[in-house]
Amino acid sequence: ADTKRIIRIVTIDQATLLLYLLLHRNERFYRFVMAQNDVENLVIPILQTLYHAPDSTSHHIYMSLIVLLILSEDDGFNKNVHNIMLKNIHWYTERTISEISLGGLLILVVIRTIQYNMLKMRDKYLHTNCLAALANMSGQFRALHPYVAQRLISLFETLARKHTRLDAQLKEPVNNAVSVNVTTTPEDMLQDLTVLEEVLRMVLEILNSCLSNQLVYCPNLVYTLLYKRSVFESFRSHHAFQDIIQNIDMVVGFFSSRLQRVQEQRGELGVNEVFEVISKGASQWSSDRLRKFPDLKFKYVEEDAPEEFFIPYVWTLVCKYGCVHFSSESIKGVTTEIQC
Repeated sequence: ADTKRIIRIVTIDQATLLLYLLLHRNERFYRFVMAQNDVENLVIPILQTLYHAPDSTSHHIYMSLIVLLILSEDDGFNKNVHNIMLKNIHWYTERTISEISLGGLLILVVIRTIQYNMLKMRDKYLHTNCLAALANMSGQFRALHPYVAQRLISLFETLARKHTRLDAQLKEPVNNAVSVNVTTTPEDMLQDLTVLEEVLRMVLEILNSCLSNQLVYCPNLVYTLLYKRSVFESFRSHHAFQDIIQNIDMVVGFFSSRLQRVQEQRGELGVNEVFEVISKGASQWSSDRLRKFPDLKFKYVEEDAPEEFFIPYVWTLVCKYGCVHFSSESIKGVTTEIQC
């Protein structure tokens, strides 16, 4: 009963913190949650919190993401979320989707969180948790909605454009750099570029993991890769990406050659005919063609000094929601980062 109560109020900041503590520290509770048949009742409120990130505190966003990361450590969870179908998710307003799997919705919201972070927060730690959750799930991606496949490739495309701009700015002579912010040093830009390359690499590894393990079950992702193949061109010769891009090129080349042969026989193909070729090609595909990479498995580990994050967070919640008033002066000895 207590578990059900936590799930019902999980969108509340302090309930998310309690849920994190139970999942992270109580193995029996974790196993109990993983055994539930209605995991969507837990996951959807967490996704709503992330979706409405501007209305939440940064601490609440972190906790929600960490809970998702902890859940994604379980292979059963990663498989199950793609079997749970949802209809008419009214709070997701980017696009009207009449039906989508819980896994597909989770991917969409996490990608949106990454893009929100790129624009507003620019927090590497948040990026890391988002990508780690997607990476854990990637080997079990199945029956991805067309829009989910598009958003996955679009994420890479957005990051790639940013990489191109930043790389060009770094190579531009200082006296010609008219629009570069004067407070941004070349060292800062180089650091941003390094972080961006790490994120791009992780997105490629997520795509590769899905193609290596679930290609036959992800025709929409194959279709989107064929349609957007040009976004990978500038990275083929880049030392940080060329090994994993080869796998994506292998998949694109395999299906492109089959489409070309069918087009030569029948002429221009419609969307349904393209999917027919993809489906037939997938049944003949062998992942042995691809270069092997280690499985993507990430586990949440608390930082070396977790109290630096949790003590101000807990005391802020106590001050905000507690029945007993504490003045900021009276708790200065505990922490200085409190908003009472």
